[in-house]
Amino acid sequence: MEPGQLALLKSMIEQRLAALSLQAVGADAGARDLPVQEVETSPADKATVRLLNDLALEAAGHNAAQMLILKRALVRFDDGSYGECEECGNPIGFFRLQARPEARLCITCQTRAEKRRAG
Repeated sequence: MEPGQLALLKSMIEQRLAALSLQAVGADAGARDLPVQEVETSPADKATVRLLNDLALEAAGHNAAQMLILKRALVRFDDGSYGECEECGNPIGFFRLQARPEARLCITCQTRAEKRRAG
């Protein structure tokens, strides 16, 4: 892969990581309080409040997982393994990395892994 392509992909990862970090900072600021406060209302309203809070907590967990994946991709830049499939060692391909800069597997290995999970 060309140096300009690598620089573009690294920049994409850093931008996504920065955006997720900003979301995490906003979530941490309100971590003491749940996103939606329970008030004395009907049981249906309480169930809705619990659902909204569960969804907010799930989203925070998803963001944390995404940040970890992006940080691992940046580590692969540092050790020189970025762009290589972790399973077969072949190049992942620039177009795949443009779509999913955090990709760890080439299309062939990713397809194989998805079939194993589905089967």
